[in-house]
Amino acid sequence: MHYRLHTGLFGRRTLQLNAKGHRGSPLSFSQPSYSLITTRRASGTNSRNSRNPWLATSTGILVIAAGSYAAYENYQPFRHSILAAVRCWRVAVAAVLGAIDYKATFAKAYESEDVRLQAYSECHTRSANRVLKALLANGGIFIKLGQHMSSLFVLPSEWTSTMRPLQDQCEPTPYEHVEALFVSDMGLPISELFEEFDPEPIGVASLAQVHVARLRDSGKQVAVKLQHPHLAEFCDIDMEMVEVALGWIKHWFPDFEFTWLAEEMRTNLPKEMDFTHEANNAARTTREFQDITTSLYIPSVLTSTKRVLIMEYIKGGRVDDLVYLADSNIDRNKVALELSRIFNQMVFINGWFHADPHPGNLLIRPAPMGSKSPYNFEIVLLDHGLYFDLDTELRVNYSKFWLSLIAPASPSTSADRRKYAELVGNIGPDLYPVFEAAITGRAALEGTWEDDMGSPSESENPPSTFKRASGMIDMMPQTEEEMEAIRNAVINREGLLVSVFDVLRRVPRRVLMVLKLNDLTRHLDHALMTTHSNIRIFLITAKYCTFAVWQNDKRRLIDLMRDQGLISLSLLSEYFTSWWRFKKNYYGIVFVETIMDAQARLALLRAWTQGLWSMGFEGAHKAAAGLA
Repeated sequence: MHYRLHTGLFGRRTLQLNAKGHRGSPLSFSQPSYSLITTRRASGTNSRNSRNPWLATSTGILVIAAGSYAAYENYQPFRHSILAAVRCWRVAVAAVLGAIDYKATFAKAYESEDVRLQAYSECHTRSANRVLKALLANGGIFIKLGQHMSSLFVLPSEWTSTMRPLQDQCEPTPYEHVEALFVSDMGLPISELFEEFDPEPIGVASLAQVHVARLRDSGKQVAVKLQHPHLAEFCDIDMEMVEVALGWIKHWFPDFEFTWLAEEMRTNLPKEMDFTHEANNAARTTREFQDITTSLYIPSVLTSTKRVLIMEYIKGGRVDDLVYLADSNIDRNKVALELSRIFNQMVFINGWFHADPHPGNLLIRPAPMGSKSPYNFEIVLLDHGLYFDLDTELRVNYSKFWLSLIAPASPSTSADRRKYAELVGNIGPDLYPVFEAAITGRAALEGTWEDDMGSPSESENPPSTFKRASGMIDMMPQTEEEMEAIRNAVINREGLLVSVFDVLRRVPRRVLMVLKLNDLTRHLDHALMTTHSNIRIFLITAKYCTFAVWQNDKRRLIDLMRDQGLISLSLLSEYFTSWWRFKKNYYGIVFVETIMDAQARLALLRAWTQGLWSMGFEGAHKAAAGLA
């Protein structure tokens, strides 16, 4: 038994030997040695068999990894699926953790009001930072999503300030990839068209980057805007991921709904990614302002394809760079007022406005020879990828809404405010206070909360320590108490955070973009350290609104006269009544503007004098420029 057990595979040969009658023959001496060899072989075989599962597993893993890598590099649907899962996971984790954080923070009881406010602020900051990290990791259109969030004026300041760096925190595309895109779209290499081409971009945005170059045929210096090559490949999948992630949030946390933001990006992103569309917008804006005395300048476009835009190169400084303004001897008060005039002209008169406003899209430069600017500077507007139009009815109703906000409070004025808020923004009485604060950038006007929502108890909303203005003309410079009231408005009133999201859902996208323009002009007026009254830019808005309403009334009455084919005394009376109301209101505003501008010049003179007294002429120059 022992022999048979150890011979293993050689058992058949052993039996053959036994069959020949060699039992007990001298051959039997080899049995122990033969058995030893057989035992060693069997032992080695068992050892290999014990290692085979690990070898098979490792080999399988390597094969799967190699196959996955090959599929990722060479099979686009597989690569998209992997990237989609990773990108969606990042956003979903950040969003769900943020929503849970909000639910938990808002449900807690706090020992004091200060502790509660601090906890809410920290929750805003934590949630915003989670989302910021996810957006930066994903890149592409997710950066664009963050930029939209940074300009949503009704979001808590912790959110907008956290997202604001996304305006200039974008990774550049390597030069070799940019060159390949240029050849693909233009049909010739960069070196053939340009005598010089700086491989380092002067600006990088979420969708494109800009290089400075010099044309070979004319020697003219130009700016070359090139789309990031990966955008076209991942645009659809990124949009799907944004929609899925925001859909999850809406499903699990219905109060925190941002699906409208995905819808807006789905509609607008293809326009922004087509540079021929941008070239057409720039040309139209140039035509809109060609017969207007303005400091606005639009760089001319030399050529454009879907992903390449070659345009005039403009050298200047950021519009809010106080040092640049001082060195160029440019009056910062006039800059703030001109910005307001430009955007009000677009919205209230032209009905065609730039819908992606932020300081990075605005340059300022000393006015060159032959400029039509009425001042010693030109404001250069860049990035014309996204514009919106306003139909006449919406534009006139929005003008009337602004005029009602500027008028002193009265029962009829309050009724007009609510009437036009509903016509313009689909905003009912319950959400009117939030909408009004978004329009004005200030705490609610006199009677706004109490008329719509009842007087809240002191525990819900402690009495204000500042006096609310009757209308926007009555607004005094913002006090610390009012700024604190604005910062805490969302968390001081029960359910107001949900109301903010509801306003964002209801307001038409065009109106939302107009409100972004309002926010930009207010922000720049503050950043420029202007010496005029805080309501000075609102007066400019009032002038344009007054003119827009008069234009509409005049057109309507003239059309009626033409249709009737005769001169109607009632129509003539209405015509001259409208004209007189326009003239009275318009020149009344001009009179107030004149007084405010004189006060602003006196404030500049005082600053210059104080700087001269303390630091000499250099100090006087800095003080007048807002630098000291």
